[in-house]
Amino acid sequence: MNAIDPRRGRRALSVRRPPRGRGSGLLGKALGPLFHRLLDRIDRGLEQGSLDATLPDGTRRLLGGRAPGPHCEVDLVRWRALVRLATGGSAGWYRAWAAGEWTSPDPVPLFALFMTNAVLLGKVARPNGPGRWIGRAAHWARRNSRTGSRHNIAYHYDLGNDFYRLWLDETMHYSSALFLDPDSRIESLELAQRRKVDAILDRLDLTDGASMLEIGCGWGGLADQAMARCAIDYTGITLSVEQADYARDRLGSGAKVLLTDYRDAQGQYDAIASVEMVEAVGQRYWPDYLATIHRLLKPGGKAAIQYILIDDAIFERYARGADFIQTYIFPGGMLMSESRFRALGEAQGLEWRDVYRFGKDYAETLRRWRERFDRAIEQGELPASFDQHFVALWRYYLMYCEGGFAGGGIDVAQVTLVKPA
Repeated sequence: MNAIDPRRGRRALSVRRPPRGRGSGLLGKALGPLFHRLLDRIDRGLEQGSLDATLPDGTRRLLGGRAPGPHCEVDLVRWRALVRLATGGSAGWYRAWAAGEWTSPDPVPLFALFMTNAVLLGKVARPNGPGRWIGRAAHWARRNSRTGSRHNIAYHYDLGNDFYRLWLDETMHYSSALFLDPDSRIESLELAQRRKVDAILDRLDLTDGASMLEIGCGWGGLADQAMARCAIDYTGITLSVEQADYARDRLGSGAKVLLTDYRDAQGQYDAIASVEMVEAVGQRYWPDYLATIHRLLKPGGKAAIQYILIDDAIFERYARGADFIQTYIFPGGMLMSESRFRALGEAQGLEWRDVYRFGKDYAETLRRWRERFDRAIEQGELPASFDQHFVALWRYYLMYCEGGFAGGGIDVAQVTLVKPA
């Protein structure tokens, strides 16, 4: 929580330290006014929370501080970090971090601060100029056509089962858990993941003999739990070779696990489940995804979808560029605009029912994953093929996502889609 500070938005000369030779030379002198104007824009956009920034010349500025919210500290080692932010958005800000141009004792509240104030910050943290067009062109080149989808899924999920096994819970769920209380750290991650799956399965009203399709079956955790509930005819599809092999070994002959693009899936099913798969589809293919669900569901059938959404108020700016996640982690991906996605589903004839949002649970899930990831690194368990650059990138990714959900501009939800009888 933050009290209003009289130094808000201005340099605090009383805490000036000797210049550290880190960017306070010719560039700082020549472009200093421009950098401070950018800091002024950030300051105006921070309606909630505050940022205590140490600048390259050793002075400090407190940005924001108008109302309670996330508080963070940033040591701006070089002015170039602001150039990267202004031209490359969140992807540029990551490159600045990787280059040592800014540091923070805890980046999570920084990411939460920017997400909390994303509407008022406007274009400040979005790519601009040539950087936006270059990022967008690269993102388009990795769009999720049938060929592109296989490459994109392999890029992320085929890092290897040994890698994911180190830091996911025992059930191997790579999606948000559902805690009884996300602010309490007593409950195990495994138990909260099983509760999440139960919430999905409860939406489907499965009975013995029912046919079920899972679009994006992962490592088989949901299938395992569903088949333990009742005797269903289960089919799971994925494009990840590593996941398919793991799921087949886990589920045995009682389940079908296919390396199939969702657009090529065949059959008719009483129920469909899809957990955090739609983010890998991309806006261009949302109609195909929803048309596939409508085509594969029997009349009266239900689909339970867990999805990550971004505030509609910032979706257009988000969709016009390529952010850090799309550039470095999930090529071809895109968070959902719930209103747009819902309209497309209803146009297909799918009824939209019983939305439940639980973004704070995802922030806690990501915190747990990061703790497990760090512990695996400390114990030397990471496969030798992953270097320090990869480790740093993934720690940043986990912190970035945790801050995003904590800030509230992105959320996770479950919904039931019903095909009328």
